[in-house]
Amino acid sequence: MKGQYNVLFVCTGNSARSILAEAITNHFGRGRFRGYSAGSAAKGFIYSQTLQVLKAVDLSTEGLRSKSWAEFTAPDAPVMDFVITVCDQAAGEACPAWPGAPVTAHWSIPDPAKAEGDEATVYKAFLLARNLLQQRISLLLNLNVTALDRLALSSQLAAIGKTPGGATAD
Repeated sequence: MKGQYNVLFVCTGNSARSILAEAITNHFGRGRFRGYSAGSAAKGFIYSQTLQVLKAVDLSTEGLRSKSWAEFTAPDAPVMDFVITVCDQAAGEACPAWPGAPVTAHWSIPDPAKAEGDEATVYKAFLLARNLLQQRISLLLNLNVTALDRLALSSQLAAIGKTPGGATAD
């Protein structure tokens, strides 16, 4: 049995959803799953609401930063077991050839950075993204990864992405 599974969450800007997913995975993965995040066109900053909704439930924000997916194609990069896109734009882009040929999936999560309205309305959009990601990541963390072959893992990850409560890519 493998000791730890690396999961890369990809979004375009790497400033909200993928950052949330990284922090959630690292908190609840308990050493069995390690979360990373990256963007195809990383913004270079993290939205303050991203950090606020993590801190609101005592999830660590230490070490979080917006970064390019190029970091994860470098020879010294950690090899990913799973790569999950969390925004529709990134899912439609030509992704790099990830070292190690990880299992890939797409989980469509509404973009909280596009929320309009007052401060409370925008904050609620970030809460929704965090909650949807936490629900889906919980399902991922509970998979019996060693008992599933690559095709079954791919199918399970796709099914998790269609979990009710969020947008789907279909």
